[in-house]
Amino acid sequence: MRTPYGAECKHYYADFNRGRNTQECRLPRSASGKWTPDLCKACPIPRIQLANACPHLVLNGRIERGFLGLTRRMSMAATCSKASGPVAEPAIGCGHCHEDSPALQFSLE
Repeated sequence: MRTPYGAECKHYYADFNRGRNTQECRLPRSASGKWTPDLCKACPIPRIQLANACPHLVLNGRIERGFLGLTRRMSMAATCSKASGPVAEPAIGCGHCHEDSPALQFSLE
């Protein structure tokens, strides 16, 4: 679904049908801070989803407070369910998921 700032994100949900006014992000855990739509402005998740479509990439997000608690931002951690480890650069991927891809093997020969 399209966020209030124009990016496409699969974790954002909005419902304005028949007088409803529901906006939520389904990525942050309940232990993190309260989500508001202004967090979508600088959120890295839509850019990562656009760059990497690997089905094994698992994103975990939480809302963190900045210096002195004045600002808030969305932080995330990425893991690979196939390689069972953290992903250092989520936009690129873990590097292990597509090693045995037939399309990649053909292009290397």
